[in-house]
Amino acid sequence: MDPHQGDTPSAWITRWSHLLPPDATVLDLACGSGRHMKWFAQRGHAVTGVDRSPEAIASAARFGQAVLADIEGGPWPFMNGETPRQFGAVVVTNYLWRALFPAILQSLSPGGVLLYETFTAGNETVGKPSRPDFLLQPGELLQLCQGLRVVAYEDGFLQEPARFVQRIAAVRAAVSGAAPDRYAL
Repeated sequence: MDPHQGDTPSAWITRWSHLLPPDATVLDLACGSGRHMKWFAQRGHAVTGVDRSPEAIASAARFGQAVLADIEGGPWPFMNGETPRQFGAVVVTNYLWRALFPAILQSLSPGGVLLYETFTAGNETVGKPSRPDFLLQPGELLQLCQGLRVVAYEDGFLQEPARFVQRIAAVRAAVSGAAPDRYAL
């Protein structure tokens, strides 16, 4: 089974979703049909998803705000004037467009959580994606999250289906201290 198809949310996302404060808003980047939007909406979070596919957005709209936008070729669709709108969590799975890294980080509110999982170098030996543009380099998510508190990070091979991935759960510092149990493993 293709890991980014269907209704089942990523095990990485569900494992670390407890890091979100109860009232956190969630942005699902390249949301597809909304499997992660559904997961977070069922847990009481206000969710927003963005994708360039009209069919995907029509499906994702069942779970929250669904925005049709070309985030690679157009402007960032989540702006409050000249600053990006901020979310309590940004979720990205099976998607990589490096030019969006600054917007992703700027979209995290204080205390916000970044949950990111995508393909990494080595995946070209087992399938697609295989172009270097769509594969993270070793440690790339760690470099992206240098200014955040990294709670969990993995970089390696998964058997079913066969794929190389990097994934991270990281938290932006809160204005006031967050409850320590949010970081429980």
